[in-house]
Amino acid sequence: MDQPSVLIVSDDAEFSRAVTARWQTERSLPAFTLMSGDLCHGFDPAAFEMAVVGAVRSSVLSPVLLTLNPAVKPVLFVSDTAQAAQAVRNEQPRALVLPRHEGWLDALVLIATEVLRRNQAILRAKKAEHAKAELEGQAILGRYMLEMRHSLNNALTSVLGNSELMLLEPGSLSAAARSQIDTIRNMALRMHEILQRFSSLEKELRFAEKQVETEEDGRSQAAAGGI
Repeated sequence: MDQPSVLIVSDDAEFSRAVTARWQTERSLPAFTLMSGDLCHGFDPAAFEMAVVGAVRSSVLSPVLLTLNPAVKPVLFVSDTAQAAQAVRNEQPRALVLPRHEGWLDALVLIATEVLRRNQAILRAKKAEHAKAELEGQAILGRYMLEMRHSLNNALTSVLGNSELMLLEPGSLSAAARSQIDTIRNMALRMHEILQRFSSLEKELRFAEKQVETEEDGRSQAAAGGI
């Protein structure tokens, strides 16, 4: 998993320094990007996993929150006053609001760490779902090929038999036609070998499934015996 990135938006350098310094004591450290309220406008929200906003001038706070869009990415706002906290809650209900009281740095790091963990868990779940969908598609194709292999074998047997019969009568074919029929025969043989491999794979898969079932039965019996 890539290192998560946290955007810190503040007009007070001390605020940013305090947040990053406190985070340095944690085992898991994100990558930080520091910006003032004026520079934040037009910043791409896709460039960070979470934003922390604090000590920002009231005149730029609303545009900053609008740009960050808490509905898309988590935004944690550290409020100096109850009025500012309520204003942010009214304007951006999806934003996380943390009053700046004693111990606020510890609370900020704790909340932010949990938010980042949740985001990474969601990302892993989405990747797992995508991988599952791909595997299901491949399984459907594989089952179809196994189901159709007998029909394909029958068709190939006909092509192979007729081509060999034609090759047994060299006088009735031109050199060019004989070469073409010989190519058809060789390709049919190759396709037949591929289908035979499908049959072998099916047997291997069934054997593996039986082994798994046997192991699971053994574990179940051992667990039952230990009760």
